[in-house]
Amino acid sequence: MAEANTRRRTRGGGGAARRAERTAVKIETAKYIERNIPNFEVLNDEALEIIETNAETVLAEIGVNFVDNPAALERWRDVGAEIEGERVRIPRGLARELIKTAPSSFTQHARNPEKSVVVGGRNLVLAPVYGPPFVRDAQGGRRYATMEDFNKFVKLAYMSKWLHHSGGTVCEPTDVPVNKRHLDMLLAHMTLSDKPFMGSVTDPSRAQDSVEMCEILFGKEFVQNNTVMTSLININSPMTFDDIMMGALEVYAKNNQACIVSPFIVGGAMAPVSVAGTLTQVLAEVLAGVAYTQIIRPGAPVIFGAFVSSIDMNSGAPTFGTPEASHVTYGAGQLARRLGLPFRSAGSFCGSKLPDAQAAYETANSLNMGLMAGVNFMLHACGWLEGGLVADFEKFVMDADQLGVLHGLAKGVAYDENAQAMDAIREVGPGGHYLGCAHTQANFKEAFWKTDLLDYKPFETWEEEGARDTRALASARVEHLLANYKQPQMDPAIQAALEAYVADKKASMPDAFT
Repeated sequence: MAEANTRRRTRGGGGAARRAERTAVKIETAKYIERNIPNFEVLNDEALEIIETNAETVLAEIGVNFVDNPAALERWRDVGAEIEGERVRIPRGLARELIKTAPSSFTQHARNPEKSVVVGGRNLVLAPVYGPPFVRDAQGGRRYATMEDFNKFVKLAYMSKWLHHSGGTVCEPTDVPVNKRHLDMLLAHMTLSDKPFMGSVTDPSRAQDSVEMCEILFGKEFVQNNTVMTSLININSPMTFDDIMMGALEVYAKNNQACIVSPFIVGGAMAPVSVAGTLTQVLAEVLAGVAYTQIIRPGAPVIFGAFVSSIDMNSGAPTFGTPEASHVTYGAGQLARRLGLPFRSAGSFCGSKLPDAQAAYETANSLNMGLMAGVNFMLHACGWLEGGLVADFEKFVMDADQLGVLHGLAKGVAYDENAQAMDAIREVGPGGHYLGCAHTQANFKEAFWKTDLLDYKPFETWEEEGARDTRALASARVEHLLANYKQPQMDPAIQAALEAYVADKKASMPDAFT
C-alpha cells in the first residue's frame, strides 16, 4: 500500500511538471509539412483530358482580356498570340510551352535561414489570413482594423508553432493612408518576425517598394538570385487580367520573386455552377497568367492558385466548406501536378460571423480538404471569419492550434520496429494495460498530438476553473502569447536602414485614403 501511494505521488509530481512544461511559452516553429500520405484525386484521366482540351479551346477561341496594359498586349503579340483590342487569344499549346520554364518547386528564404520554406513537391506551407478590412475579438467586437491590430497578428503568427509563414496583409490597417500602409506592413513583417512574408500587390510602385525593402534586408544580389517574397496575384474572373495586378506581377517576376496566380472563383457568379466547367475556366486563367510570368522572366517562380467557394443562390453570399468547393480544389490540385507547378488553395474558410460551431465545421472541412488535395501553399490557414471580411484574434489561435493536426495527419503511419510495438504487446499480455510498460514510457511524449488550447479536463475541474468555452480559452491564449512575445534579433544597421527607407518614402508623398 505504501508503494502504491508512493507511485501515485510520483505520478502527481510528474503531472505538475508536465503541466508547467505545457504552459511555458516556447518560440518554436515546426518545419513545413512534408506529406507522407497520398493525395486525394476525384478526376480520372478522361475527365482531366476533357478539361485540359476545353481550357485550350477557351484560350484559343474565346481568349482573355488584359485591361489597360498595352505593353502586355505587345508581349503577347511577340510570342505569337492573336490580339484584338484588349482580347488576347492564345493558340493551342502556346501557354503550355511557355510555362515549361516555371520551376516545379522553389525555396522562399526567410531572414532566419532555419525558417526558410520549400514550396512545391509534397510540401505544405501554412500562412495566415490575408486581406480583411475588419478585425474582431471578444473584448472589442467587430471593428475596422488598425496598425496596432496588424502588429498583434504578426506577433501571434511568429509565436504560433504550426505556422510556417508570416503572411502578407493579415488585416488591412485602415488608420494608415492607403498609399503608405504597405510600408508599415512590410516593416512589421521584417522586424517583428523572422518567418517568410508576402509583398504588396495593390500597385506596381508598391511592389517595387517591397523589392527595394527586401534588398535592404537581404542584399541586392541575394534578392535577384533567390526568392524572398511571395505575392498574391488575383485574376478578375472570368478571364480578365487588370493592369494593377499584372503590373505587380511584372515587378515580382522581373525580380525573381514568386507570384501566386490565382483565379477568384465564386461558383455561379464568377464561374459556371458545374465543377467541370469551373475547372475549365480556372485552368485557362492560370495557364494565361503563369505563361505571362514566363514571358516576363523565364524561370520566375510561380504558383498555380485556386480560391474557390460556392454561392448561396438565395442570398448571393459565398459559402465555404461545401462538397462542390472540395471537388474543385481536389481537381485543381490534379491539374496543377500535371503541369508540374506548385499549388495554392484552401484555408480556414468559413462564412460564420463568430468563431462558433459553424465556423469550426466549415474550417475543419476546408483545412482537411487542403491537406488531401495536395496544396503546397495554404494562404488563410488561420484567422479567417465572415467570408474573409474579418480577421478574428480568437479564431486565429484556434485555427493555429488545429494546424498541428494537419502536421500529424501528414506524417502517415509508421511501421518500423518501434511502431510495430511487439515488445509492448508481449510485455503486457492478455488482460493487462499499457500505461506503465516500457514502450509507452519511451514513446508517450511524442506518441499523440497535443493541443495548446482545447480543454480535456474532468467536468469538475473545468467548472471550478470558470467553465470556459473555446472562445474564452482562445482569448486567454491570445493574451498569454502577446504578453510573452519577444522580438527576434536583427542587425541594428539593417533595421535603421529599413526605418529610414519607410520614413523617406512616406515623406515623399501626401497621404491618400482612396
